[in-house]
Amino acid sequence: MERGNYSLVTEFVLLGFTDYPELQNILFVVFLIIYAITLVGNLGIILLIRVNAQLHTPMYFFLSQLSFVDICYSSSITPKLLTDILSEVKVISFSACAAQMYLFVMFVVAESFLLAVMAYDRYVAICNPLLYTVVMSRKLCVQLILGCYLWGILCALVHTCSAFRLFFCGANLVKHFFCDISPVLSLSCSDTHINKLLLFIFATFVETSTLIIILMSYTFIIASVLRIRSNEGKYKTFSTCTSHFTAIIVFHATILFKYCQPNASHSQNTDIIASVFYTMVIPMLNPLIYSLRNREVNVALKRLVG
Repeated sequence: MERGNYSLVTEFVLLGFTDYPELQNILFVVFLIIYAITLVGNLGIILLIRVNAQLHTPMYFFLSQLSFVDICYSSSITPKLLTDILSEVKVISFSACAAQMYLFVMFVVAESFLLAVMAYDRYVAICNPLLYTVVMSRKLCVQLILGCYLWGILCALVHTCSAFRLFFCGANLVKHFFCDISPVLSLSCSDTHINKLLLFIFATFVETSTLIIILMSYTFIIASVLRIRSNEGKYKTFSTCTSHFTAIIVFHATILFKYCQPNASHSQNTDIIASVFYTMVIPMLNPLIYSLRNREVNVALKRLVG
């Protein structure tokens, strides 16, 4: 964070949706509604799981953690975005930008590993049902959750510290609506080769490792389901995984679309739209996916309302 006498930049300006100034009121209402649904939906999932004893299982313990992570990383970006939409000067201080980048990276990485942990949980539940309660003990569940957060903290520390120890000597216009890593690095007058290399290494490791766990888990799950003779049994078994698999596809497809395209095919508008989707829309969709496609959650909700 020490910038020395060479840096003239003490704050950044988030350009946000500068191409659509005439839509700022509509964008404000839309994003406000999305954020409200995100908070209500995810808090509702957390409270529902907490008050319903039938949902005190590893699967729903992980689901409550997913809702918590969605609330956190959406809240690290959306309130500032809503304020900026109605402001003429969209300024963010150096320290606030660093904090926003840190929180965003930490919770996004934690969600990536958490989705992989949930896939492993479904594998154990379907392929080894008799040993499920033994394998997925409370101690192991807590250790897996701590591992997700520790990886998030590690990645966030590496990227944030390496980015904000650089010198920013002139331009301070961030071509984004939040302090994402790449737009901030593009403003530095220092050599950012190491930063880009670290970003590539960590992003590749997180995506590769989590997707391998997810694909292996669902390969064994599908093989196990296909061995079930009755169609009703196949449907009942596989239906417990459909909501989680839907959430995985939506989250990872958006991340891969944003970070794994050739640079030549990236436009600023496309990048911003993809960022809106995975920073605000996905946290809103997750509770809807799990409530609409999960019978036990629907039953528990009806009982609570009743």
